Amino acid sequence: MKRKEMAVALAGVAIAAGATHAQAQSSVTLYGVVDSGITYTNNQNGHAAWQATGGNEQGTRWGLLGKEELGGGTRAVFRLENGFNIESGAASQGGRIFGRRAYVGLENDRWGTLTMGRQYNAAQEVLEPLQIGATTALTQYALHPFDTDDLNNTFRTNNSVQYQTPTWYGLRAVGLYGFSNSTSFAENRVWSLGASYENGPLQLGAAYVRVDHPALDTTGAAASDNYYTFIKGVTRQQIWGAGGAYAWGAATFGLLYTSSLFNLQTGGALRFNNYEGSVRYLMTPALQFALGETYTQVLASQGPKPSSHYLQTSVGAQYFLSKRTDIYVNAFYQRASSNTVAAIEGISNPSSTRTQIVAVTGIRHKF
Repeated sequence: MKRKEMAVALAGVAIAAGATHAQAQSSVTLYGVVDSGITYTNNQNGHAAWQATGGNEQGTRWGLLGKEELGGGTRAVFRLENGFNIESGAASQGGRIFGRRAYVGLENDRWGTLTMGRQYNAAQEVLEPLQIGATTALTQYALHPFDTDDLNNTFRTNNSVQYQTPTWYGLRAVGLYGFSNSTSFAENRVWSLGASYENGPLQLGAAYVRVDHPALDTTGAAASDNYYTFIKGVTRQQIWGAGGAYAWGAATFGLLYTSSLFNLQTGGALRFNNYEGSVRYLMTPALQFALGETYTQVLASQGPKPSSHYLQTSVGAQYFLSKRTDIYVNAFYQRASSNTVAAIEGISNPSSTRTQIVAVTGIRHKF
């Protein structure tokens, strides 16, 4: 009897140990960002506006990131990420439950990572971290007008397969293909390639994105027709970009160029060229300042927008109350060419004149 009881006890210990071991090999992390503030605009359709705004510095979100060790340096991975409006509680990204990202795949130390689902394209993966509005005290209003290069994540790529290489001596590459899920194979499909390099104080990146017949079917790959409210009948969108950043002491200097070409059904085309220079300075470990200058050139062979340009200056400060909580204050000034009106990215409505001024302050907490 005692032997039987001992065997049962040992079996229970073994099962418990096995369960603990299995649990130790898997993890699910809950994370998120909540960001809210007050934004002043001197001119929206001819009127000044004070607005409660969320997601100024970073889009408000919560997500689940999971990993399971499979052995041999291989892991199963998944991410489910929801975006929402902190001011109203409503879901963002068209009301999707996991509209920011949703993917599952395999990750290997030697061979890289292969994932499938709703994901970022190569330009977003490689160039967005180099853009001043994504990495410093400056908020989304520092990003490029109309977000034609998609670095403000106007659309993610549905039905996509993405591959990222391991990092070799600072070099990493990424490729993505988004299926149209249509019987017409080339409708609303996306493919992109990019590469980044990091070595000490130096960061470099370059990427290319192509979207065929976007907005024909918003259940397809590029499930957003946001651009096409003012650019109708797009047969192809292409994005090229390259940039870099260099840290020198407490200062980091950045340069970024993107070009977005929209081919139109009418036979004409619209090209948006963005030239960005930036500097950020870490005054203390808790206090950071940033300055950015962006020149946007619109070249039209024909189409809904005339050839024009926009020049924008962005300044901001960020103070960290802790590792996870910071407060920020920013100001933006944009001046457009005489044949159009100013339209700072992220503001609800354009100005009624050539100029627009925006000021924003708020708080961000990460968990």
